[in-house]
Amino acid sequence: MEGEKKYITGEDLKQHNKEGDLWISIQGKVYNVSDWAHEHPGGDVALLNLAGQDVTDAFIAYHPGTAWQYLDKLFTGYYLKDFKVSETSKDYRRLASEFAKLGLFEKKGHITMYALASIALMFCVVLYGVLCCKSVWAHLGSAVVLGFLWIQSAYIGHDSGHYQVMKSRGYNKLAQFLAGNSLTGISIAWWKWTHNAHHLACNSLDYDPDLQHIPVFAVNSTFFNSIKSCFYGRHLDFDPVARFFVSYQHWTFYPVMCVARVNLYVQTFLLLFSKRKFPDRALNIVGILIFWTWFPLLVSCLPNWPERVMFVLASFTVTAIQHVQFCLNHFAADVYTGPPKGNDWFEKQTGGTLDISCSSWMDWFYGGLQFQLEHHLFPRMPRCQLRRVSPLVQDLCKKHNLSYRSLSFWEANVWTIRKLRNVAQQARDLSNPVPKNMLWEAVNTHG
Repeated sequence: MEGEKKYITGEDLKQHNKEGDLWISIQGKVYNVSDWAHEHPGGDVALLNLAGQDVTDAFIAYHPGTAWQYLDKLFTGYYLKDFKVSETSKDYRRLASEFAKLGLFEKKGHITMYALASIALMFCVVLYGVLCCKSVWAHLGSAVVLGFLWIQSAYIGHDSGHYQVMKSRGYNKLAQFLAGNSLTGISIAWWKWTHNAHHLACNSLDYDPDLQHIPVFAVNSTFFNSIKSCFYGRHLDFDPVARFFVSYQHWTFYPVMCVARVNLYVQTFLLLFSKRKFPDRALNIVGILIFWTWFPLLVSCLPNWPERVMFVLASFTVTAIQHVQFCLNHFAADVYTGPPKGNDWFEKQTGGTLDISCSSWMDWFYGGLQFQLEHHLFPRMPRCQLRRVSPLVQDLCKKHNLSYRSLSFWEANVWTIRKLRNVAQQARDLSNPVPKNMLWEAVNTHG
């Protein structure tokens, strides 16, 4: 009977938002996920970020229909008294339901087969170029091919991390192990840890790790206040060193992207050998050991050290294309501070995301992530379906007067550099100085 239901208010729900005491609401029913947090396949960060509020839209975005059956054992017996659904959320849920009925989350196409075949072919080309050719140009060409191999392999790792690639969790895990850990040297466990937080808190300055690049980059002057990263659990200090780098970030952006891969290796090792709990630690370590066996051996087969350095730098530089692309999708978009809110899921994703417009024949190059907003709204959707649903997403944005920004690759670069330059100019403003050092004074005195 309706009158026998037990209710709590949204304010009561907000009190349960701490580790060990995590409650959420899905479609007005309240669930206790405190003990489940460490077993959650998406990691505990997702639940920590969204605890204490209704998370229906995020749940629909990340979970297949089969996940609903597991909620009953977490039900507290309470319902949310002041539960309301916005018109935007109603339309979003209706659209997600229609896509599910059409089977768009299950129709994976042949993209993965083509991508895996191209990766295998490129790997053979790299081996032939290094082991069977003596020309320095052949070695340089092999490095370029290896860079493109890493880009395509990262897309497979990304898709398998979202369980888009294969039809079973086991096969997806195998794809993660091969394409992520073994071929690229980047732990899929580290990627899932940060990437899930990025999706849920898209462009939150203090919750989204993909915006937290102090001391090298700052996309907003809020970082000048040395804000606390709620993801890393530490303050992002805007000290004189950070001010110096940020002041010139529009010049250093592309050079840093050329060696950004080094940071991914470092982050991988920091997580794998930390005390933090995460699934499949041993499997991730084995995959990383495979990479750090074959890659140094391959480089050692080159005839001399100058060519070895050239090979590594050239392959890293090619992957800068992908690192730049990821930045273009978010650096110039809207930002906010504080935790994500479950009741404006659609609005936050549209505000914090930019699409890259391109012809359909270039979809392979961007790995489907040129449809960044579509991917954020429907992260389980295979990339081959994103172009199909894009017009419907545009219509929904237009209906609710929300941003839908699709720029050319060139325009997106212009927007990003403009944003970095504007923040750099603010960092140079000495009307609100931070403690200076002699290097800072010398550079700004003599230009």
